This record gives sequence, C-alpha cells and structure tokens, in this order.
Amino acid sequence: MGTDEIWVGIDAGKGHHWACAVDASGKTLLSKKIINGEDEILTGLGEILDLAPKANWAIDISSSPSSLLVALLIAHGQNPRYISGTLVKQMSRALGTENKTDANDAHVIARTSVFAADRLSELKVPAQVMSDLTLLTSHRTDLVRDRTRAYNRMRDTLTGVFPALERAFNFSAHKGAVVLLTGFQTPAALRRMGHSRLTAWLSKRGVRLPHSVAELAIEAAKAQQTSLPGEDAAAQIVEDLANSILNLTERITRVEKQMEKMLDQHPQGSILLSMPGMGHILAAELLVAAGDFSAYATEGHFASAAGMVPVSRDSGTRTGINVRPKRYSRPLQRALFLAAQASCFHHQRDREYYNRKRAQGMRHSAAVICVARRQIRMLWTLLREERQYLPEPPERGNST
Repeated sequence: MGTDEIWVGIDAGKGHHWACAVDASGKTLLSKKIINGEDEILTGLGEILDLAPKANWAIDISSSPSSLLVALLIAHGQNPRYISGTLVKQMSRALGTENKTDANDAHVIARTSVFAADRLSELKVPAQVMSDLTLLTSHRTDLVRDRTRAYNRMRDTLTGVFPALERAFNFSAHKGAVVLLTGFQTPAALRRMGHSRLTAWLSKRGVRLPHSVAELAIEAAKAQQTSLPGEDAAAQIVEDLANSILNLTERITRVEKQMEKMLDQHPQGSILLSMPGMGHILAAELLVAAGDFSAYATEGHFASAAGMVPVSRDSGTRTGINVRPKRYSRPLQRALFLAAQASCFHHQRDREYYNRKRAQGMRHSAAVICVARRQIRMLWTLLREERQYLPEPPERGNST
C-alpha cells in the first residue's frame, strides 16, 4: 500500500465494532464493520495488519464491550490505547464531521490518534479478578433491586389487610419481622397463636429477640378485630413475598462474600479498602466503574470521568459560569459520592472539612463532592506510591 505506519480508530460496541485505518495524512485506507466475535475480530485484524508493518490502535471504550477485542490485540503483539468520548466529540467538531455514525466516530478516533497516540493511555487485558468482580457487582445490583421491589409489594399488600402490623415493623431493617410473615399474616392467626407460642415459634427459627417481636405482633393483632375482604389471598401473597425476600437476602449475602474474596485478590483492593468511608461493596463498585486506572492520564481526568470537574459555560459578557458536565460515568460518581458521604460521618478530618464547606454556604451535595474531590487526590497519590492510607502521613526520614 506504500505506507509503513497506519493509525486505526475503533468505535467499540456490544454487538459490533467499527474500525477505520488512516495513514499519516489522514487518508482512509480501510473502514469496515467488525462483529464482536473472535473469528470476525481476527479476520479484521488480519486485514488491517496487511496494510502496513506497524499499526497504532485507539479505542473509545475500555470496559466489557471491548474486552475480547483488547485481549486479541494484545495476544497478537499490538498495543491498544484508550481515547475518551469527550475528546472524540471535541475532535468531531474540530474536523468538521459532526455526523454521529459508527464509521464517522471511528474515522475521528483514527485521525486523532495520528498526532496524539503517544499521549493516550495504554489498555491492558482485564484480569480474571476484574471480570469476576464485574459480573458479581452487576448480579448483586439486580438482586438488591428485586428485593426492594418485593419489600414494597409486600408492605403495600399487608397495608390493605393488616395496617397495624405494617406500621409495627421496619421490615427492610428487621429480618425477624419478615420471618414472622412467613407463618402469620392476619390478626386472627396471631391472636390464636398467643404470645408464648409465638415467641417459641420465632426462637426456633433463629429470630433475635423473639420476645420483643412477638409482643409487637400480638399488640398489632389485638388492635384490629375486623377481617377485611381479600384477606386470604393477601395473606398468601405476603407469605410468598416474605419467603422471596429471605431467599434474596441469602443470595445477596453469598454474592457479597464472593465479592470480598475477589476484592482481596485485586492488586489495588487493599489500597481502596484502606481509605476512609470505603467498604468492600463500594470498593468493588468503584473498581468496576473505573476500570483500568491506567486509562486515566491524571487525577483530573479521573475526576472529570466521574463528573466532579465543573465545565465552563461562558458566553460574551457572562463569565465565571460553571456547570456539571453532561457526559460522565454515573456509577463512578455514585461510588465516590457514597464513600465521601460515609467518610463525612466516620472520619474526623473529612467531617471537619465538610463542616467548613457547609459553613461557607454550600449545599450538602456540593460539600460532599468537595470531600470526594479531596479523596480522589488522595487515592491518586496512594495508587502512584502503591501504599495504603494511613491516618498519619508516613515519615520521610529521621533528622539527625
């Protein structure tokens, strides 16, 4: 083809990718759709490598949709790099090609990599631990949502036939109350059981403080002497939902234990867990949302990806106007925000910093974001130095 080096831009997707190869002048040498399957990717890789001895690769997604593609590229001696969606959008405008198509995005990625390839972050094959964490985190999220729906449906159904019992317990925080509903759902059934027998029944099923649970349930049953229409059908629904909630809780606990094991095996897991406000669940969600930390050139790029760097909206005489960016990772922002919020309650230094921001007139969410930004800077330092967080900074040496 008369060229020694090409630049390949890939617009990655779940079902397929679009690859575009250009030379140093920006001339398109190849543009084609590649199905996200091993055989199809290898075929496309062969066609591209036939164009020139050296290929520079840039990909706009560093998460699961591009995992197979990145793995195959590295297995064949290639060095794929990550280019952010924000940069692609900016370059689309600069190149005067704002049409939003896969082929156009791939062309923009390729053109951008011609002059920015060395400044793009290198992508690495996701480790098995990271893949497992991604699957487990997603599965836990689904299970928690299913349990929340079951809680809401159970409480709504119970309110229609036994409102006194629904008011007596916070079912989402009281496992014993949910166990109670697997056996008794109506006032008459509880009154027939009586306090002593009900206490024994609860104790046999491992309920903590069975005497207190039985006492509240019997009081609620005595407060309602009327049987409402649809009580039998509602009782069956409540029983089924209560059993479902207990089953979902066991499954969530099992998944969380697996996540803890995977997190302990991750090379950066101990660093994240050492940070204030960061537990196993948030640390796993943060790792999954962030992906490979090497994909972020600086701490500022990481904060920007989480939507925690304001964007200027100046126009004419209107200056100093900063707003939240529209494009950012909401899962990443959520994990960082919740960790910072927890740290505000349990870590003295972050709590004092939060209180200072509130005293300056900031709203709660804005003050927490300030804490999160400070935690991001701290996290970046810990990752760079490969050490865990310490309440007191490490000594730099003893003076003599």
